[in-house]
Amino acid sequence: MVSAKYQILALGSAIAVIAIPVKVLSQMPATTTIQPNIFQAIILGVVQGLTEFLPISSTAHLKVIPVLLGWGDPGVALTAVIQLGSIAAVLWYFWSDLSKIVTGAFMAIKQKNYKSYDLRLAIGIALGSLPIIFFGLLIKAFIPDYDNSPVRSLGAIAIASIVMSLLLGLAEQIGKRKRNFERLTVTDGILMGLAQAIALIPGVSRSGSTLTAGLFMGLERAAAARFSFLLGIPAISLAGLVELKDVIETGITSDGIVTMIVGVISAAIFSYLAIAWLLRFLQTQNTWVFVWYRLAFGIAILGAIATNLLPNS
Repeated sequence: MVSAKYQILALGSAIAVIAIPVKVLSQMPATTTIQPNIFQAIILGVVQGLTEFLPISSTAHLKVIPVLLGWGDPGVALTAVIQLGSIAAVLWYFWSDLSKIVTGAFMAIKQKNYKSYDLRLAIGIALGSLPIIFFGLLIKAFIPDYDNSPVRSLGAIAIASIVMSLLLGLAEQIGKRKRNFERLTVTDGILMGLAQAIALIPGVSRSGSTLTAGLFMGLERAAAARFSFLLGIPAISLAGLVELKDVIETGITSDGIVTMIVGVISAAIFSYLAIAWLLRFLQTQNTWVFVWYRLAFGIAILGAIATNLLPNS
């Protein structure tokens, strides 16, 4: 029986290997930005779903995989919109938890029980969401062409992947992992929220940065991942809805609407599977397999750029 720690490597290999048959099936020539067909939307949804909640960066894979397939860059707008599928998945998976937190927080406020665990968790999520929203709006206001800047190039994404792999490895090595989900504090929410804001840099990985921060703060792996999922709901939802509004305002064809819906549905299904798998995995396994995967992923991209197999665009 294959060891569980190699499952993510198999997943990464599968995503890479899929390039061969997919490229044959796809008829779209390489372009700067994808206008995907239904088949491509399904594949992009699969990539989004499998990588959004694993600490390996969905943005990086949504940029690299289509380029490897010869499709071009799917663009930030499409990437953000299909993330709504991932939000649907996390709401679906954690619906009972979210209902309990919201109900418990309102009851605590009503009863003036400000030491309530549910209220503490709700405040942590709310405050933890502010940094990425604040800095995201700041970037949108003062760096209007940020989405096309060098920071979103394949080389920059590769470097971010390598750096984050080293930080996750360090967190895995020195983290105490003594606190479970019930021992989360408002301070944990704020600190993990600051870490989440770093994910505005493409290739960092929102789940990767928050999981790394959680381990540094002494949280158990599964607890850090679980809170990371909950913490991501406001930020990912806002980003997706803003981009969806922009897409609608700029105009979208009926075919575009269909492919976008297909991508969202595909992302929702595979996000749900990824969430369920990762939480089970981290209950018994460490994160080293993600460290090595991200390190290899970053080095492979830099090597491909250096040998002109991939453009640094």
